[in-house]
Amino acid sequence: MDRREFIGAAALTATGALGAPAQLPRRPYKNGIDLSIIALGGIVVCGMPQEEASRRVSAAYDRGVNYFDCAPSYFNGEAETKLGEALRPYRNKVFLAEKTTRRDAKGAREELEQTLRRFHTDHVDLYQFHAVASMEDVDKILAPGGAAETFFAARKEGKARHLGFSAHNAPAAIRLMDALELDSVLFPVNANAWENGGFGPQILAKAKSKGMARMALKALAFGQWPKDLAAADRKYPKCWYQPIDDREMARLALRFTLNQEITAAVPPGDERIFDLALELASAPLPKLSETELAGLTKQISKLEPVFRA
Repeated sequence: MDRREFIGAAALTATGALGAPAQLPRRPYKNGIDLSIIALGGIVVCGMPQEEASRRVSAAYDRGVNYFDCAPSYFNGEAETKLGEALRPYRNKVFLAEKTTRRDAKGAREELEQTLRRFHTDHVDLYQFHAVASMEDVDKILAPGGAAETFFAARKEGKARHLGFSAHNAPAAIRLMDALELDSVLFPVNANAWENGGFGPQILAKAKSKGMARMALKALAFGQWPKDLAAADRKYPKCWYQPIDDREMARLALRFTLNQEITAAVPPGDERIFDLALELASAPLPKLSETELAGLTKQISKLEPVFRA
């Protein structure tokens, strides 16, 4: 499938019954698996009662969300605990992506087993090295007794059906993709980082050359919070960067991301931004024109990109 066919197929949106919200489109991941183009990240359900968390997960599932992303480091396990309970009715119908920041085999195994308990399941659909941010991270992952040993053992055991990583550093990401046979990479595909920071295109190109699926982080990141803004004054305290909440800018940013030959995007962890992404992605999102891209690049350059190459 060439780029034009990929984008054209992905733009098709299924509609439900009269008056019902539009269903999210899906795109291919690997091995015949299709994923909703928007994922629900576990941080979304943090800070709310379990009943509300479960209601939100149920509503997202009804809208067509079948891709859920989480990690034990999110809010000291609250994300896993609440999302795990909320997903119990749907576990065999959804794609659960998990991560670990542990770089040693023992630590990665401990976190995987903990994750399985919290999600009341015997496997995750995708297990990822979380936030690979340096060559030192890669060294530890690949070393004897490193986390890679647990990952490949878990796949043989059926406890992890696919393997991947999330990337916060381009050279480290490229090295890890060359070193291991992985299924996918989760990385920032963000207009500001891409156009103004030079971060993203090189990871996309390498992943394509390796036949890996590509998943997007930070699609609706405006940029880093202003340095003079106290944490207590941030409108979105669950986000370590400033998300885009202007509807038109968000629509343009999402169009930018979802037209970069990726499978899906994980929005920021604030529930208001997730709701906005879900609504926008339920309608066709055509490729930006040169004029639209120039306008978005200028608007979004007001803040420092979340990542630079």
